[in-house]
Amino acid sequence: LPLVLEAFPSIEWVHVRSAGIDFLESDDLAKVDIPVTNAKGQFSSSLAEYTMMACSYFAKDLPRLMKQQKAKNWEKYDVEELRGKTLGIVGYGDIGRACAKLAHVYGMKIIALRRHPEKSELDSYCSVVYGTDKKSLNRLMSESDYIVCSAPSTIDTRGMVNADAFEAVKENAVFINLGRGPVIDEDALIKALKIGKLKGAALDVFTEEPLPESNELWNLDNVLLSPHNMDQTSTFMHEAAEFFVYENLPRFICGKDLMNPVDPKVGY
Repeated sequence: LPLVLEAFPSIEWVHVRSAGIDFLESDDLAKVDIPVTNAKGQFSSSLAEYTMMACSYFAKDLPRLMKQQKAKNWEKYDVEELRGKTLGIVGYGDIGRACAKLAHVYGMKIIALRRHPEKSELDSYCSVVYGTDKKSLNRLMSESDYIVCSAPSTIDTRGMVNADAFEAVKENAVFINLGRGPVIDEDALIKALKIGKLKGAALDVFTEEPLPESNELWNLDNVLLSPHNMDQTSTFMHEAAEFFVYENLPRFICGKDLMNPVDPKVGY
């Protein structure tokens, strides 16, 4: 992109169809003095629904249920409620708040972590919002029954959820990642899953995509995998294009403030 901008200096605005801009990140782009916007909000609803599905998957033990159905085995077992459980959200942006909105309806307690916690002081869904320091992350991990990571991949967030964070995690917690794979120390996650530190994980994003066949995550029974498609509805491309054509483009033409501005310097 910096090469394109250099070749065409008349470009006045860059709009990214996705919510994440990590694939465009570069030192050169951070120096560009033109507005950059993204499609934040176009994918949040579907990802929030996926989050609640993932919570229910482990709370109701769907793997066991499906095995028993296949075996025609009428054996009752106890299930967990989501009501009263704590959902910790790492990265309380548009996607994180959409998750909180649905979890609140389920009767879950919400705690969150974001770079500027003061922006959510009066948030109607969260009981508490922490900053992004290591101590706060470990505290969130230790207090949450379900942890959803919706943080973007930036220089500051890559590898943020590391071995120390998984060491601090609450017993039998479930980890859900729908943000970006590199935010997680994948080796530390696998270890936590194998030794039973985590009850399970639902993963839609990975450090390397497509996920290599040699990756251990494929073979872990306590992992729910999806191929980075939990926001890929049949209409998502159309909706993202509509946002550009009917919302931001008219604003640009009329000289009004653009929606969804992002800062290439921080990566979101």
